[in-house]
Amino acid sequence: MDWFSIFVISWMGVAVVTLLSLVFLKVRAPYGRHANDKWGKMISNKWGWFIMELPALALTPIIALSGPSELDWFAWLLIGLWTLHYFNRTVVYPFRIKTKGKMMPLTIVFSAIFFNGINGFVNGYFIGYLYVPDTTLTFLEPNILIGVVVFFLGMYINHTADGKLIALRNGNVGYQIPRGWLFNYVSCPNHFGEIVEWTGYAIIGWNLPALSFAVWTFCNLVPRTLNHHEWYFENFEEYPKNRKAVIPFLW
Repeated sequence: MDWFSIFVISWMGVAVVTLLSLVFLKVRAPYGRHANDKWGKMISNKWGWFIMELPALALTPIIALSGPSELDWFAWLLIGLWTLHYFNRTVVYPFRIKTKGKMMPLTIVFSAIFFNGINGFVNGYFIGYLYVPDTTLTFLEPNILIGVVVFFLGMYINHTADGKLIALRNGNVGYQIPRGWLFNYVSCPNHFGEIVEWTGYAIIGWNLPALSFAVWTFCNLVPRTLNHHEWYFENFEEYPKNRKAVIPFLW
């Protein structure tokens, strides 16, 4: 097994350890509704989001384009979908959210830079340095067709849920219970959508780096979702008892 595969598999192992640690130790990362200054110096929530997501937006296309691999339509598809997601997450989302005056710790920003930097590197390196075009490949391959549908379904769920959460802040002070649509089934359909989205990307790419990011997305967002789910029950006596955390009807 080559060094890159060992590195990516080890990185997925770190994801699983992170998931178990955050869930069993009940760690609440102090940003968003859980924000506090106990983790050190703070930065604007908007600029924190922008800075910590920027490595993922920049590294994957830059590394992919700088490598010696010949980039065919499929490689461009992987680059394009990655960039589409992270352009929204880096450039659009931070300035779309209505979180005036909110702050997040710099420790969260730096840890996210590390996380996004490695994920951006492994996916960009694979495309730019290890990818070998397959001239027999067409868009009608089952994994590509299914993966594209799953990817855009997840993106739609993620963006729609984000929009509904942002709309709750219009003219209101403090958090409210989101209701309707997928919020009737899970506390965080935005996180569910992102998990679905990157599962779709892994199905399309059918490679180890894409799989590793789908695994990391799940391992990173599930503890965050469980934190939100518990927070709702702690702060709203009327919060629906039958609502799951992240996966409808299951979890």
